[in-house]
Amino acid sequence: STRWTRGRVADSLLHDESSNLETLMFCSQTLRSKVQRDFEELPSEAFRPLQDSLYGLLKKFNKGPPKVRTQICIAIAALAVHVPVEDWGGGGIVNWLGDEMKSQQEFIPSFLELLIILPQETSSYKIAARPERRNQFENDLCSSANVALSLLTACLGFDELKEQVLEGFASWLRFCHGITAATLASHPLVHTALSSLNTDQFLEAAVNVTSELIHFTVSRDSCGITEQFPLIQILIPHVMGLKEQLKDSSKDEEDVKAIARLFADMGDSYVDLIATGSGDAMQIVNALLEVTSHSEFDISSMTFNFWHHLKRNLTGRDSYTSCGSEVPIEAERNRRMQLFRPPFEVLVSLVSSRVEYPEDFHTFSEEDRRDFRYARYAVSDVLLDATDVLGGDSTLKILFMKLIQACGSGAEQNQNWQPLEAALFCIQAIAKSVSIEEKEILPQVMPLLPRFPHQEQLLQTVCSTIGAFSKWIDAAPAELPILPPLVDILNKGMSTSEDTAAAASVAFKYICEDCRGKFSGSLDGLFQIYHVAISGVGGYKVSSEDSLHLVEALSVVITTLPQDHARRALELICMPIINSLQEIIQQGESALQQVPARHLTVHIDRLSTIFSNVKLPEVVAEAVNRYWPTLKIIFDHRAWDTRTMESLCRSCKFAVRTCGRSMGITIGAMLLEIQTLYQQHNQSCFLYLSSEVIKIFGSDPSCASYLTCLIQTLFNHTIQLLRTIQDFTARPDIADDCFLLASRCIRYCPDLFVPTEIFPRLVDCAMAGVTIQHREACKSILCFLSDTFDLAKSPEGEKYRDLINTIVLQRGATLARIMIASLTGALPSGRLEEVSYVLLSLSRAFGGNMLNWTRDCIALIPPQALTDSERSRFLTIISDASSGSSLGSLTDRFAEISEVCRRNKAVQDIVQAALQPHDLAFMVAPQHS
Repeated sequence: STRWTRGRVADSLLHDESSNLETLMFCSQTLRSKVQRDFEELPSEAFRPLQDSLYGLLKKFNKGPPKVRTQICIAIAALAVHVPVEDWGGGGIVNWLGDEMKSQQEFIPSFLELLIILPQETSSYKIAARPERRNQFENDLCSSANVALSLLTACLGFDELKEQVLEGFASWLRFCHGITAATLASHPLVHTALSSLNTDQFLEAAVNVTSELIHFTVSRDSCGITEQFPLIQILIPHVMGLKEQLKDSSKDEEDVKAIARLFADMGDSYVDLIATGSGDAMQIVNALLEVTSHSEFDISSMTFNFWHHLKRNLTGRDSYTSCGSEVPIEAERNRRMQLFRPPFEVLVSLVSSRVEYPEDFHTFSEEDRRDFRYARYAVSDVLLDATDVLGGDSTLKILFMKLIQACGSGAEQNQNWQPLEAALFCIQAIAKSVSIEEKEILPQVMPLLPRFPHQEQLLQTVCSTIGAFSKWIDAAPAELPILPPLVDILNKGMSTSEDTAAAASVAFKYICEDCRGKFSGSLDGLFQIYHVAISGVGGYKVSSEDSLHLVEALSVVITTLPQDHARRALELICMPIINSLQEIIQQGESALQQVPARHLTVHIDRLSTIFSNVKLPEVVAEAVNRYWPTLKIIFDHRAWDTRTMESLCRSCKFAVRTCGRSMGITIGAMLLEIQTLYQQHNQSCFLYLSSEVIKIFGSDPSCASYLTCLIQTLFNHTIQLLRTIQDFTARPDIADDCFLLASRCIRYCPDLFVPTEIFPRLVDCAMAGVTIQHREACKSILCFLSDTFDLAKSPEGEKYRDLINTIVLQRGATLARIMIASLTGALPSGRLEEVSYVLLSLSRAFGGNMLNWTRDCIALIPPQALTDSERSRFLTIISDASSGSSLGSLTDRFAEISEVCRRNKAVQDIVQAALQPHDLAFMVAPQHS
């Protein structure tokens, strides 16, 4: 093959004694890549010379350079994946390797590296092997595991190879399914690994082996945990023997991390055993608490997964099925929950100190700040896990003690605010787990909040805490006058900094949502806060984005008012917005055209929030009708401006959702506006807004005439825009929203859409664009196609069946080719599930025809890409799909065929060239890496 020319040159230069290191590195990588990707292009008689050449190179580079030798080993491993055992000779590569190691001991370093790499390369998808060949190779390795372990054991005689032997043992363990735990427990390799845990030189390699051994004991398909006990009983004491090293300050940090990872692996793997609460189990729990207490967060956080899994085991019903009936299950559950209370109480104390702001936080880089935020989120998750075992109220008591300690350490004088903020952060993190009837701690916490200093980070957390406990504040006894001082704090937060203003705005939203009844008599104060925030004068530091929280806050309060009051209140919050838009409009058409989009969208987005959150259809409909002339002017003069149109359409969308059929004549005017402007400016958001309208009004007979006009106009224009795959690639948003609209029409108003002449034209349009690489656009097109085929098969679609049959049968052969091309490489493998569903729905609706189309289609693919047995398997999948097999069972089978046809670029190119329908404006868009 001409594609192998580079491989032959690389092979020749590797054998050339005069080649320098750079040449050797480049050529070894080239040869490795050729063997991995292009092996099947070689004639069968070329295998033996290639095998001999690679074997010669393996011996030549026995003493290095190591990186070159590694590339040769990977190439030989790839060759072994490609060819069956009988072709290799000597009972397969492992037996062959054993014979060579015995007869040519001077080359043992090379042979050992190959033995290590073999199991590692089985899962490499750089090797372009068929799935069944890859599976067979894995089975061959499992059959050879005993031979491999005996070879590794023999190499223990060379002290300088001990680390590589341990690495090889770790690699081979997942292929040792045929070896019992009892056999491994007494194996010299296991003994060597466990005894090496106490050495500095081999610690990391020994940890890797021990970790793999732990995974081995819990990942057996055929055996229960009991059969693994001989191995578990020697693993746990050896790991536990490392506990003191966690506290050894002279130990290298990487070594401590390795030991901590081993404890975390042991906890995660044996969590079911640990959850029984035996004496040995509690010792493991205490050891894991020691890891959690480590001063380095990277080490401490290794245990967080264990605590989560332990919590799930203790609280989940599945863990207690062996107990039998309800009464013993509950008794055992209570016993375990009581037993694990003390460790989880210690856990809360340990992790709550992890969130404290460091003294030098102001010097942190953006990356360090991001890491710190991540650490706080991770601790929040652990605290929530603890509340599931201890209860939210009990966890709150522990954290409250931390808060009291912090209050006594000078925090109120702003001398030491960090412990105070940390305790408060933890308290707000568990807010959802604290009962709204809690009467002991929160009545003490809330009065403390106004006394805390207004340090920026602390004030931010105070505001977040107020928002987090909004439901409790609403349920608090009337004799506790909690709310007014808390609103004062939020006011302070809004005027301190952008970060505190953001936290205060969100908290204000939650307070208004949950305490709306308490605000109905104090609307004036709320309006005052709102007007200051959105006007930008008055000292608030609320960003335009965060101001939306305040708009939402007031909107939900308005929803609780009597209708007349709500009407007036809605006008009061809309007027500043409308007035701001009117001011821009009144400066004249030229000014309106030139004003930056953000000067308009900041106000329109606030209208969206109001229309979305004031859940009073008639009141909102009156407002929309009243403000429509203003919105129409912006539509008319800014239709070219995508950002403004998206904001305006979002506002209209929420108006339609909230008002529904209360919209009256405004909806007609709105639809007329967007269908006129769409034809002039091609804004995809007009299509999206139309989808919302179809969803709300599609089934309303009184709307049929203007919806029919809307559908015809929008689709007619879109089809003119999307004629070829290049058009789709240039306008993915239009493609996405067009076919979303088409699917909505099928679902909500098929009578207005399916029987029209636009429907078959849209099917043609979908066929031309379905291989678009843009994910969302592609998914919308695939969804439209499957919705069409499903409609033909559904009871409610019976009246359209003949029509859809006619449309699909005329295009069936081409449709099948396009979808099979999509499955086999025209679309990224990430679209596999959606493509599989289209093939499934097409097969269900057109069984016999689909089988014929598929047979004709795959007959076009040359035999070097797809064998006869693979073609037969593909036809069986289509046949099973038409017989009613589920998507889940078929997707994996489609995935195998897809993988076969994508196994390397040459095969993929051959398949795509064969399947491309030349009678269609159809071209595969270039794939994005």
